[in-house]
Amino acid sequence: MRKITFILVTVSLMITNFVQAQEKSNEKVTADCERNWQVRLRGIGIFPDQSATIGIIGGDIAISNAYVPELDFTYFFTEHFAAELILGTAKHDVNTVGSDISAIGGPTSFDVDLGSVMLLPPTLTAQYHFFPMKEKKFKPYVGAGINYTIFYNVKEGDVVKGIEYDNAVGFAGQVGFDLLFTDKYFVNFDVKKLFLKTDVTVDASNLAAGLSIPAEVTIDPWIIGIGVGMKF
Repeated sequence: MRKITFILVTVSLMITNFVQAQEKSNEKVTADCERNWQVRLRGIGIFPDQSATIGIIGGDIAISNAYVPELDFTYFFTEHFAAELILGTAKHDVNTVGSDISAIGGPTSFDVDLGSVMLLPPTLTAQYHFFPMKEKKFKPYVGAGINYTIFYNVKEGDVVKGIEYDNAVGFAGQVGFDLLFTDKYFVNFDVKKLFLKTDVTVDASNLAAGLSIPAEVTIDPWIIGIGVGMKF
């Protein structure tokens, strides 16, 4: 009888310990799952590395820098691998540089005001995060991905009649780091390079009958940001 009682107590303790261990494991998995997401709010500077091939009038292109807020969401598949969706929009002023408009009575080197345009470039990157420090407070990452840039709210300015920008697909490279100051909150520094080209058509029929100026424009902006983030 004592042996049976001893066996029953032992089995009961084993079952209890197993159940408790499973509950702790489930709690950890749940906590980890709850922290699979993180969101960041950054202030970013956008610095185009621009060039252009402009038909008929020649010259180059100048695109202004922009400073705007940006929101991004990151999902962690594992501790190291994640995907990030970057959302933001910016307004840029545009003009040609050194264009020859002598055919319509102008100078041989003139900067043509092409107004402004808004860009919406949602970008999805795959990231690898690593931990060079034992306490895992400092978390650098590298990433690469794809973006689709939408050009909208085009203002042609006072010189030409109209401008059309083709939406474009581009690629992105990324480096940055998160610096945790609690288990939930952190600061972030991020640098991205977008490789982006678009075809542009300038309607200058107000200057000469039927005048349409094509251009192939490379924008290739550097995007540098700093901000704060939260895990959830």
